[in-house]
Amino acid sequence: MTGFLRVMGVVNAAIWFGAAIFFTAVIGPAVFSQETHKLFGETAFPYYAGGIAMIMIRRYFLLQIICAAVALLHFLLEKISFQRKLTRFTLILLLSLFGLGLIGRFGFYPKMEALRQTMYFGQTAEQKEKARSTFGAWHGFSQVVNLVMIGGLFIYLIQLNKPVESVRYGGVTKFRG
Repeated sequence: MTGFLRVMGVVNAAIWFGAAIFFTAVIGPAVFSQETHKLFGETAFPYYAGGIAMIMIRRYFLLQIICAAVALLHFLLEKISFQRKLTRFTLILLLSLFGLGLIGRFGFYPKMEALRQTMYFGQTAEQKEKARSTFGAWHGFSQVVNLVMIGGLFIYLIQLNKPVESVRYGGVTKFRG
C-alpha cells in the first residue's frame, strides 16, 4: 500500500505540473496564434479567442484545485497511515498552491470575465477602454501568479520525490548514544 500511495502522489503531482506547463506553453499561445487569428478573421478574432481562453482558464483553475486537494489528501494519508515525518514546508507549499488555485478560480476569473464583458458590451467607449486597460493589468498579474505556481509545483515535485523519513518508536527517529 505504501508504494501505491507514493506512486499516486507522484502521478498527481506530475499531472498537475504537466498541466500547468502545457497550459502556459501550448494552450495559451495556440489560442492567440496566427492560425487562430486567420481562422476567426480580423474583427472576430479578439472576441472569440478571448472567449475560448476564458473557458479554458476556468477549467484550468478547476484542475488546479482538484490536483491540490488530491495532493493535500495524499500528504495527510502518508502522515496518518504510515507515520511518516513530513515537513511543514511541504504542507505550507501545498496550502499556498491550493490557495492560489482558489484565488484564481474565485477571484481572478470572475473579475477578468466581468472586465471582458465590459470591454465588448460596455455602455460607453470610455467604459470599454477603462475595462481593456484594467483587464491588461489583471492578466499580467495572473500570469505572474501562474509562473509562481509553476515554480511552486516544480519544488513540490522535487519534495515529493525525496526519500521520506519514517517516524518510529513514538516519534523518536534517532537514538543518541
